[in-house]
Amino acid sequence: MTDLPGTVQPGADGQLRCPWALSSPEYLGYHDDEWGRPVRSDQGIFERLCLEGFQSGLSWLTILRKRENFRTAFRGFDLAQVAGFGRQDVDRLLGDAGIIRNRAKIEATIRNARAALDIPAGLAALVWSYAVHPAPAAPVSMADLPASTPASAALAKDLRGRGFTFTGPVTVYATIQACGLVDDHLRDCFRRGAHEPSANRPS
Repeated sequence: MTDLPGTVQPGADGQLRCPWALSSPEYLGYHDDEWGRPVRSDQGIFERLCLEGFQSGLSWLTILRKRENFRTAFRGFDLAQVAGFGRQDVDRLLGDAGIIRNRAKIEATIRNARAALDIPAGLAALVWSYAVHPAPAAPVSMADLPASTPASAALAKDLRGRGFTFTGPVTVYATIQACGLVDDHLRDCFRRGAHEPSANRPS
């Protein structure tokens, strides 16, 4: 099983994991402790959606290594605070070497915070309304994982209609994976099924 390309691989502790988790300590921690764990708060969903947007065209490892800087720069991704950012904040962020200094992505984050505050039931409720039931079959290898799905395309369209940007189907699907709407740990990964909503407190 483990000699097939893209399938689970044993880590130093002997546990079988998704192969991407073994390429760096940052990936290992993210895979084991966070990726796929249900996130149900507006702030938590917003952070991951923003970070996935900043990741576009870059390595996710770059984002993980800058994550705490992002949290500091964007006030913990508090929706009300980010929505209140103005020109001086944009200039501040463009001068912050600890984050990705991309004007379009920075301005999109501010617009998206304002758009999120206008969602009557909240961002998390909207995102989770696109969870697919029953859950898809467990992927066996990385080749089984889609870049986007009909659900992520529909959610991306919904978000665009509400004024969001940098939230295309691929970015939205990565957010769906990160926030536990789907469990995309490979079938034989030891974390598969470990992040059930009933077993974890919301983030």
